[in-house]
Amino acid sequence: MKLYFSRNPNPRLAVAVARYLQAPVTYEFAAPLAPGEAARFAPLNPNLRLPILDEQGRGLWEADAIACRLSRVVSSGFWPSGDDEPEMIRWLSWGKANFVHACDMVQFERGTRRRYDLGPTDERQVEEGLAAFRRAAALLEPVLAGRDWLVGDAPTYADFRMATFLPFNDVARLPLSEFAAVSRWYERLEAIPAWRDPFQGLSAPELPPVTG
Repeated sequence: MKLYFSRNPNPRLAVAVARYLQAPVTYEFAAPLAPGEAARFAPLNPNLRLPILDEQGRGLWEADAIACRLSRVVSSGFWPSGDDEPEMIRWLSWGKANFVHACDMVQFERGTRRRYDLGPTDERQVEEGLAAFRRAAALLEPVLAGRDWLVGDAPTYADFRMATFLPFNDVARLPLSEFAAVSRWYERLEAIPAWRDPFQGLSAPELPPVTG
């Protein structure tokens, strides 16, 4: 199996999962949208987006699907089964529509736009994203005040997915410190080497700098 990735948030998430699971994959930095690359990657993902897990020419795309597949490959409870699975899916669904979405809104305006020269920051979008972040974090705060992880007694994919954009908070400047339990939860994630630096030892060019 080969995992095609970049340093952007969702590919970073997939690499962190694979390295946390010590999955039997090889890693290749890729840029499907680069000139001349579409013909190579379209059979694996017609969206030409990363991450992509290539299993003998069969492409599996979307980070959630890749996390599920790799967890099954290594028989890990990182993707819970049984009674814990509905709870994890609840957090994946809610998180992507609320907490993760809010983080994405702010990171896109303050980070992605300025990395890739996509126009000026839309401050109205930033304010909407910050308000959504505070609403979502306020819901997470009492949940995480009573437990270390979102599901069960160990990290699961729910934690990794919820934190997708937080490694980019040096640019997004989300007010994480306003929420003590959420901050402590993220500090626990940062203590996991595979999450803190998933690209260690890999050939992975840095993201363009944020300018302007």
